[in-house]
Amino acid sequence: MKTVTRGHQAETAVAEQLVRDGYQIIDQNWRTRTCEIDLIARKANTTYFVEVKFRAQAAQGGGLEYLGPQKLRRLHFAAQIWCQFNNWGGDYSLMGASVTTNGIDYIIEEILELE
Repeated sequence: MKTVTRGHQAETAVAEQLVRDGYQIIDQNWRTRTCEIDLIARKANTTYFVEVKFRAQAAQGGGLEYLGPQKLRRLHFAAQIWCQFNNWGGDYSLMGASVTTNGIDYIIEEILELE
């Protein structure tokens, strides 16, 4: 299976978990020429911009380890662009989700607020 397809399936697994946790999914794979956001969710008048990191094997390390300062700057930039495009002046926050697989199911290791 292609890595892109597996990544989208991991994003869908995170979206389903967020819905179970009371979030509303606003968008998935939102893109412009300069940026992209994996998931956009809303809960209690706050919009959450979620970066999903998928690792096929535990030996690759946890996905959130790859959310360094540069990626966080890009995610923050993308969130600001989304807010402008959608006239959103409310609260927002960045989130990260780490997903792995056992070969059959996608396992969400953690979802946490980054800012």
